[in-house]
Amino acid sequence: MPVVELSYTRLQKLVGKVTKKQISDSLPFLGLDIESENKDLIRIEYSPNRPDYSTDFGIALGLQGLLGIKTGAIKLSVKKSNKYKISVKSEVSKIRPFVTGIVATNGKIDDRTIKQFMTMQEDLHFRIGRKRKKSSIGIHDLDTISFPLVYTTTNRNHKFIPLTSEKELSISEILKDTDVGKDYGSILGNSPKIPLILDANQKTVSFPPIINAAITTITTKTKNLFVEVTGINKEDAEDMLSVVATILQSAGFTLESVQISGAKNSSPKLAQKKISVNSSLINQTLGLNLNASKIISSLKKSRLDASTKGKNIICIIPAYRFDIFGSMDLVEEVALGYGIQNLEPTLSPSQTLGQKHPISISLQSISSMMTGLGYMEALNSSLTSKRILYDNTKRDSSKIVSVLDSKSLEHTILRDSLFPGLIDSLAKNIHESYPQKLFEIGTIFNKTSSVTEETHLCATSSHKDANFSEMKSVLQSIIQSIFGKTCETKTTTHPTFENGHVANITVDGKVIGIIGEISKSTKDNFKLRELIVSFEIKLPG
Repeated sequence: MPVVELSYTRLQKLVGKVTKKQISDSLPFLGLDIESENKDLIRIEYSPNRPDYSTDFGIALGLQGLLGIKTGAIKLSVKKSNKYKISVKSEVSKIRPFVTGIVATNGKIDDRTIKQFMTMQEDLHFRIGRKRKKSSIGIHDLDTISFPLVYTTTNRNHKFIPLTSEKELSISEILKDTDVGKDYGSILGNSPKIPLILDANQKTVSFPPIINAAITTITTKTKNLFVEVTGINKEDAEDMLSVVATILQSAGFTLESVQISGAKNSSPKLAQKKISVNSSLINQTLGLNLNASKIISSLKKSRLDASTKGKNIICIIPAYRFDIFGSMDLVEEVALGYGIQNLEPTLSPSQTLGQKHPISISLQSISSMMTGLGYMEALNSSLTSKRILYDNTKRDSSKIVSVLDSKSLEHTILRDSLFPGLIDSLAKNIHESYPQKLFEIGTIFNKTSSVTEETHLCATSSHKDANFSEMKSVLQSIIQSIFGKTCETKTTTHPTFENGHVANITVDGKVIGIIGEISKSTKDNFKLRELIVSFEIKLPG
């Protein structure tokens, strides 16, 4: 979890008339953990989904709401301006197609503010930006830049003085010789063209997503800022910008718009969104009996706005609160605004004692048996990629189950089989000694008229002498334990397995799974060499 260092004295000035004790008592109820305290300094651990808490300005906004000093949503006041423009050239479309930005003027910056801006910037890079791959941010001294700007490309021989350097370096030298170039240069691949932001005097402003130019460095004398965000996804770039804009406004800066045009780019909207939630859902979930007025006031303490429409509460979400996806997120915000400390625990009306579900007992027994047979248990995510699940295994992807709004670039698909994940686990452990024997008990998802779930068992064995008979003996032991019967294997075909070395597994004439030797082409796709045998069966229950 990320950590930020704050000053109690500075927080008191930002929040208003509050004591040190009020702040320390309230921080945990914002979802912030106090890691350590040393006189006036306090180190706070915050959730990665709240990058606005990476600075004391953002935490002060939360405290003001919780303590009732200032409530309701933070509204961004962006002055429309024709002075600041960015033109986007079409050649960036295949490299890093989107850019957005904002100008912040008439602010004051001290050393601690600079340090917190840097912390916020790196936190945004690491989480929303996925280590700058999806999006990255540059914060510049506005007074060193001549508008209009152009977002374009250049070759690797282009030279400028990068941040923290005193000498001019070429793009190639920056990527090869600097720490930041070594860390993030792989994002650009081997492309001969490199993205660049130039000002009206052809001075380099930024080399995204790697480094800013030294000339735009922020100091304690800086009063006006220019913020640019580039990325491969417009929504992610604007999410990142919304956090920075909110923090800058709360730090006392006046926001001004930047006009962006060209190559499918447009000026940022930073718009609020609306989500509806039923008051009965809130009360049932929290075990309360709050009226609409109390729910709205609780939401406002969480720095949101709300109004009633029939039995529903219409909540207005600021742009920087992109961690709020649906109604259950709003239930949590009501709980925070109402006060976690005000929720009274009650004894369950049920007098029965909890116990393990019979299915859990059965699965634990299977797990113990597989371990006893010399297999190591794996635990893979239900969310995987098309490459692992279908492309590498040559399986039919016509009934693919994708998730909406995945925060991962690659892992966007719910698995319908376990063995692709286990084969991928083998591929990640080729440096370990053989034999490698893995098993997994997990949920898979099938798409028919609706999405259904099943529990499967999959086992793989990989070594130079792995064979069908070895895996079938393991299978027979498991089937006997689960069903109290023997199974039959009937030859079939499957794109992942070798022809003539694959069979359906049947019990009482019903197909419950598949067993066989993984094909050479599948092994090649996963960059594996040793023989691999595997089975996967559907478990009852």
